[in-house]
Amino acid sequence: MDFRFGHTSLRVYDLKKSLDFYVGALGMKETRRKDYPGDFCLVFLKDAADTCELELTYNYDPKKPYEIGNGFAHLGFYVKDLKAAHKELKEKGYKVTEFSGLGGNKSSFFFVTDPDGYDIEIIREK
Repeated sequence: MDFRFGHTSLRVYDLKKSLDFYVGALGMKETRRKDYPGDFCLVFLKDAADTCELELTYNYDPKKPYEIGNGFAHLGFYVKDLKAAHKELKEKGYKVTEFSGLGGNKSSFFFVTDPDGYDIEIIREK
């Protein structure tokens, strides 16, 4: 049996802020939306290469922001121009870390925090 990865889902507190981040800052595109009025709304986004899908789950009238569990690490996105991405996200007011790397490469990735506090790793595409 062959399994194919479907999507990752994140619960979001403010759908507009989340769409501003994932669409406006990371360049994802909304592919479909399933609205269950008064209950919840699912918004599906795809990356520019059409290789991954992210589901934003917005529950209407959340009482408080969600707590991120201690088992969650991060989502990773590839980008060709790491320095330009870092500059752009910082200029848009998002919290970004300094450049980092593994195995002697000191500037192969950085992290940005989305509006709900999820860590997003931005990685230089090889």
